[in-house]
Amino acid sequence: MDMIKTLRRFSSTKAAGRLVYRLARLYCLTWRLTVENQELLLSHLEGGGRALVCLWHQQLLLTLRFFPNYRKYRPCVMISKSLDGDIASNIVEAGGASVVRGSSSRRGVGALKEMIERIRNGRMGVHVLDGPRGPAGEVKPGAIMMAHASGAAIFPLAAMAESAWHLKSWDHFMIPKPYSKVVAKFLPPVMLPDNMDDAALDNHRQALEDLMRPLLKNP
Repeated sequence: MDMIKTLRRFSSTKAAGRLVYRLARLYCLTWRLTVENQELLLSHLEGGGRALVCLWHQQLLLTLRFFPNYRKYRPCVMISKSLDGDIASNIVEAGGASVVRGSSSRRGVGALKEMIERIRNGRMGVHVLDGPRGPAGEVKPGAIMMAHASGAAIFPLAAMAESAWHLKSWDHFMIPKPYSKVVAKFLPPVMLPDNMDDAALDNHRQALEDLMRPLLKNP
């Protein structure tokens, strides 16, 4: 038990995060990856726009493969305040993104405000729609609130793998198999109106969920 605690503690260090990131990225490089519609995001950012890239927790491993390409836009991501969040934060930071600690259950309001400010200043955020605990396929309202308050367009992102393992977790976390063909696809951006009341916010949340849920793999 002490050995397990020691390993968990080491896993939460920055050194471990860098190591895990490098190993995971090497693994991700074995995929035959195609990124579709990336020009939609790049042209928006290069034109001075702000973007919030949204994806399901199940497909999060995909970001280690190509999100380092967006370092110039100073991407930021919200990660929960927990030991698992400590581990994930160090991995994400090793990949060149900045991290805001918090979730819907812990430090939610403060983290949301910080994400909004960072998107305004850096132009790009990344958000896990159903994280950190699910339920899988349920879009939380934070995504719409974040995009609206920061003036960002929402860019839905989906991943499809020719062959993959799925963990027995709440999200059926997807790990594409080595040398598998993987497609990462940006959907057309979702532009929010300037003025929204609570009803409009929930309507846009539901519309985003209806758009993204068919892209969730249920093994």
